[in-house]
Formats: sequence, C-alpha cells, structure tokens
Amino acid sequence: MDSINQNQEEENRKNLAGSPAIDKVKELAETSKTCFFSTQSQSSPSQGTRPMSVQEVDEAGNIWFLMSNDSHTYQEIQADPAVKLYFQGSAHSDFLYLEGAAKASTDRNKIEKYWSPLLKTWFTEGENDPRIAVVSFTPSSGYYWDNKNGNAIAAIKMAAGAVLGKTIDDSIEGKINI
Repeated sequence: MDSINQNQEEENRKNLAGSPAIDKVKELAETSKTCFFSTQSQSSPSQGTRPMSVQEVDEAGNIWFLMSNDSHTYQEIQADPAVKLYFQGSAHSDFLYLEGAAKASTDRNKIEKYWSPLLKTWFTEGENDPRIAVVSFTPSSGYYWDNKNGNAIAAIKMAAGAVLGKTIDDSIEGKINI
C-alpha cells in the first residue's frame, strides 16, 4: 500500500523549468486575473500585501500591473524590488506562488496598452494621469498546485472518492523555476 501511495505522490509532483514553467505561470495567472502582491516594507516588520489585477503575462513569463506612483506599493518596490505573488483561480485548483523582482516605469506605450476606462476609478485624470506607473514582475521561482484533468473531472473524482471511501487524487503540484 505504501508503494502505491508513494507512486501516486511521485505522479502528482511535476517540477517545471524554462518554457513549461512559463506556460504554467501564464495559465494559472490568467485564470486568476488577480493576486496578492507582497512587498518588503522597511517601515514595517511584516510585508505589505495587497490585491492587484494582472494586466498581462507576456511570453517571457513577466507579469504586468498598473499602479500609482504615489502608493506605498510603488515606494516599497523602489526600496526593495523583491516581491512575492499569491494566486488562487478557484476554490480547489489553480494555485500559484511566485517569487521574483518588480520594476516600475512610466513606459507610455505599456500604459496605453493596459489602460481601460475602469481604471479611471483609481486614476481620475484618465489615461494621461501623471500618477500611473507600469510595473513588470519577473518571476524567478515558485510553486503551483492544480488538477490534472480540469475542475469537472476533479469534482467527479472527489465525489466518487467520497462514495467509495477512498482517495482518488487528481492533483498535480511542483516547483517552478524560470
């Protein structure tokens, strides 16, 4: 029985690097669309953590955000670019944790690319608001938890496992190195 559980655990663990890691980051971050964005704060012993909307995950695996250049987040990135992101796509899958570095800029082309009218809630002067900054996050490592066959199959397996009284695991997890 132990070898069966060990084989199942090995099958459920899949570490990813390079292009497969970028693909997994893109898939899970775009499923979630938002994350908790955690910076190191010099003024507080705990991290500054806040929700942020993902604007894009590019082909290199960089994750793009818009934020205000007068925010605590922006100031913390300037002091220390080390950032951690936490994603949750659904109640039972699409979990992603990333560590990496953030870099803020005023790249007008990127700001125009990511601008939407809903952002006027935060940037009252519109697309040309001088407070808008674009932030790129470059992941270096992380961890993911997902299911192998989609949420519908995972739900069926969970229900069957409950009826049968045994674990039918459809999860997959592993380290991400970019």
